[in-house]
Order: sequence, then C-alpha cells, then structure tokens
Amino acid sequence: MGNDNSSAAPGPYQVAVAQLRSVADRLALDEGTFMLLSTPRRELTVNFPVRMDSGQTRIFTGYRVQHNIARGPTKGGIRYHPGVTLDEVKALAMWMTWKCAVVNIPYGGAKGGVIVDPKALSLNELEALTRRYAAEISIIIGPNEDIPAPDVGTDSRTMAWIMDTISMHHGHSVTGIVTGKPISIGGTAGRTAATGRGILYIVEEALGAQKREVTGLAIAIQGYGNVGSWAATLLREAGARIVAVSDSSGGLYNEKGLDLETLARRRAEGSRLADCDGGDHIDHQELLTLSADVLIPAALEGEITGANAGLVRAKLIVEGANGPTDPEADAILAENGVTVVPDILANAGGVVVSYFEWVQDLQSFFWEESQVNSRLREIMVKAFGEVRDNAEKEKLPLRQAALLLAVGRVLDATNVRGIYP
Repeated sequence: MGNDNSSAAPGPYQVAVAQLRSVADRLALDEGTFMLLSTPRRELTVNFPVRMDSGQTRIFTGYRVQHNIARGPTKGGIRYHPGVTLDEVKALAMWMTWKCAVVNIPYGGAKGGVIVDPKALSLNELEALTRRYAAEISIIIGPNEDIPAPDVGTDSRTMAWIMDTISMHHGHSVTGIVTGKPISIGGTAGRTAATGRGILYIVEEALGAQKREVTGLAIAIQGYGNVGSWAATLLREAGARIVAVSDSSGGLYNEKGLDLETLARRRAEGSRLADCDGGDHIDHQELLTLSADVLIPAALEGEITGANAGLVRAKLIVEGANGPTDPEADAILAENGVTVVPDILANAGGVVVSYFEWVQDLQSFFWEESQVNSRLREIMVKAFGEVRDNAEKEKLPLRQAALLLAVGRVLDATNVRGIYP
C-alpha cells in the first residue's frame, strides 16, 4: 500500500515491532517482556451482513484491536478503507499506545477498521454498515474500556451513529463511548482541527530548536484529508507557503504558494485535487521529493521507504500520518541529515483533544475552544521538549527518543501493576 515498492516493503506490524526492538536493549527488556509489549492484548475480527440498497445482502469484515491497558482504557480510531488488514490495525494500535504515553495521557492504544470503500456506498448503506459494526464490537468497547474515534474514511457523523447505536443497547445516552462526535451530542470544540493544530505546534517547536521560524518557509503536504488540510490552513496562517498538496488522485505544486481557499471551494464542489488548477500537476509520490523546507506526510503508512528516502530534499519531516516512514528509510534520512519528528509525537494532537472530549463527557462540563487549544499547545510543547531532551541525552534520533520515553512509561506501569494473577 502506498507505492510501487510496497510489496517488497515490511508490513506495518513488522515495522512497529522493529521500532520497539530498536529501543529494547536500552530498556533492558527480556524476551518475555518484549513479547508482552509487542503483542496485542485482544484482537477481534467480525464478519457481518449489511442489506444494500439493491436489496442484496453483502458481508463485510471488520477488526478491533486493543494493544495495551497498563496505563488506562484503550483509545484509537476506526478506519474505513479497502486496504484495511489485521496486520495494519495491529500496528496502528501499538503506535497508539506509544502515542498516548509520549504525550502522557492515561490511555493504552487500540484501533479498528472495516474493509470497505466508503465512497462506493450510499449514505443509507454507510449508516447500516456503521451501526452493525458498532453492534459487533460493542462487546469490547466502552467509556472505561475502549473508546473509538474517527480515522481515515470516518468522521463525526460516523461517531454519532456509533454513539447512538451503543446508547440504544444501554437504554440511555453513553456520550463517552466515542470521541470526535458532533458538539451537539457531547463533542468538544476544537476536535476537528486538533491533529492539524498539533502539527502546527510541533513544526514551530522543531524549527525553534533549529533557530528558525515558520514565516516564509516552503511546506509540502502529502495527504489532503482532515489532517493535511487543517495543517495547511493553520501553517499558512502562521506565515508559511504551502507549495504542494496531494491526495490519492494526484496533487498540485506551486513554488509561490497554493491558493488554499480556491482548492477548498473546488473540493467542496466534489473536485479531486488532480482536477484542480493553480499549479503544476504532480503525482502522490512525486510530492515527497519536491524542493521544500518541511515535508508533512499525512496520508497512509509506508509512503517513505528505502526506495525513495534518498530522493527526499526537505530537511525536516513532520509525520502527520501513522507509520509513513519505514526503518530502512529512517536510516537513509538520518544519514542525509534529515530531521524526522515521529508520528507518535507529531500527530498526537488528535488523541490529546479526544482525551479532553472524554474528560468533558465524563464530567458533563464543557470547555471553550480557546481553553482546548491552549491546553493542547501546553501538552504538545511539553512532549516535544521531553523528547528533544531525551534525544540529546541518549544521543538518539527523535523517533528512538520518543519510543524510549513512551515504552519506558508503559513498562513502568506494567511493572507497578504486576502480571495477573
């Protein structure tokens, strides 16, 4: 998935395990503890029927994986995509564990997914699929057990359907069952832009560590969904030039900066980026190798590999997607002097604000958006500082430094709790 060499690349779960292995010696993990931390606690596969608009019944397959509960209930998005695999969902759940730990919020990691192209379904079919999938995974999710959220192919409407389905099963409203909901049913102000806003804060901190500023810098963003488009808007407001964006259809490059308002209007009308004007047309992979100061891969995992890492010209990569860079690419980028701010830190803004939403739901007390954004900045800036300090202390790249910090926190919680029985 992601490029022409993906068949030869390691799978996402293999990458996640290799990343954990890279810090195992420094944490003095014995093989049993390594297996405990790398093996998901629970994997649920569901095959369920949906009656389509044609009257025919179609069977769909979905997953929910809970990786680790040492630090609290599990947390993670639900992805609707034709390429969803159990291997991918296991990797994403593990990355969520480390992500929650690196920003020090009291969750373990989980992830869910359904093998489906949501764009190929009608609204009625999508609702029926979502409600049936929610019913199937209802046996393991809950406000104190496992809290889903939106991911690729899902949104606040999807979360509303899940919340309503579970509430009907319980006989009362269970607002804390999911995050990323509409504000009218217990969602939080600031959630839609949260991951993109977190990326803005991390870009500012990463540049600040290099004695540089955002103003005037050229930024290329691969993946122009919720995360990529919000990151583009907020970074442009901070003074950057967004010189390239792309989605699965292709992309645009304009050295002087793209007109984001026109792109937003065209996309709202149903146009793909490949059909828009305002720059030179490029493909999804070409964007990764353009001349830019900052590269933000915000699409899917496995985009930057050993095959193309040597062609990357940006000197700062801030990972908006989960797992966009494989270990071979990491080594090449480090050798070429490229700083990579890893996914488990860079795109944690979404789960941080999801945590805020969950807290507000449990208390039935809601915050102003300014409070949400201020608290998000505080957590992201603190986490970046801790990771940077750890990198300097241990003489490690930021990814290993972040993993060392995160896995250490999970290991500490595991040791304090002990192994039942």
